[in-house]
Amino acid sequence: MTRAGWIRIAIVLGAIAALELVTQAGLVSRHTIIPPTAMAGALWGLIASGEIMPDIVKTLSNVAAAFVLSVAGGFVLGLLIHAAPRLRRALDPLLATYYAVPFFVFYPLLIVIFGMSDLPIIVIGFLFGVVAMIIATLNGLDRVPRVALKVARLSRMDPVSIALLIKFPAATPYLFTGIKLAVAYSFIGVIASEFILSGAGLGFAISYAYNNFDTPKMYALMLFILVSVTAVNMVLHTIEQRMLRRRGLAR
Repeated sequence: MTRAGWIRIAIVLGAIAALELVTQAGLVSRHTIIPPTAMAGALWGLIASGEIMPDIVKTLSNVAAAFVLSVAGGFVLGLLIHAAPRLRRALDPLLATYYAVPFFVFYPLLIVIFGMSDLPIIVIGFLFGVVAMIIATLNGLDRVPRVALKVARLSRMDPVSIALLIKFPAATPYLFTGIKLAVAYSFIGVIASEFILSGAGLGFAISYAYNNFDTPKMYALMLFILVSVTAVNMVLHTIEQRMLRRRGLAR
């Protein structure tokens, strides 16, 4: 592990220890927040009892679907937009202000189109994640060295070979940034949708626990989401570093 990785771990562990000390000492009311050890204990109890497994399966399935659609759709759209400079100039202001749009207002329309199912929630998760991937793809393609492209043309390489051997390797760090952002945004979109619009899932369970003053369950579920997102991003980061190390580009 790199020095930066150890520093990140030290910061996280320090924050957890500080929160544990503050809550155990009674400096913060347990009606407001509970100690991290209590969160972990409550989460273990919920998992062991199987009480929240249906909600976990539902939410993670929706997140996975939204994430895959975001990455695939964002990558393809990024390629198309990058290949059309006039279209890109027209879309740049819209992409820059995209996340100011309140996507949840479209939920009634999505219900009309897709019915009372998981599809409206998946679509909202997709809408949250897709533009992050589009922007990352555009940034990655912008960083492809022009000299390499000129050499490829002089060598009469076909478009597929140029894409696979030159453009994709050069854009890889930026693409992984988009993928990691798409994971986070997909979680945000799906869980926020469940929080206010659904009758099941982790978002609904957190909302229900909050409204019923079930603080341990609420924080346990929030801890599960935090750990899940962190674990996924750690896996993606490891894959990214291995790919970059093979190309001599590791940071």
